[in-house]
Amino acid sequence: MTAMSVLVPLSIIMGIGGLLAFLWSLRTRQYEDLDGAAVRILLDSDDDDATDPRQPVTKDGEQDGKRRPS
Repeated sequence: MTAMSVLVPLSIIMGIGGLLAFLWSLRTRQYEDLDGAAVRILLDSDDDDATDPRQPVTKDGEQDGKRRPS
């Protein structure tokens, strides 16, 4: 029973800490660009003609004709 008196408050404190960390991540917009990281890893960083992964891709595969400024 003494273990329960330690584990229950500890689990409540850890749950509140996890909730606060999640709310902080929402407030600082950590989940704003989920697709950008997935596309950026596929792009060659040495390629000067690389397209900006944040631009929408059209049906023909082009990114609205816009290029990343060099």
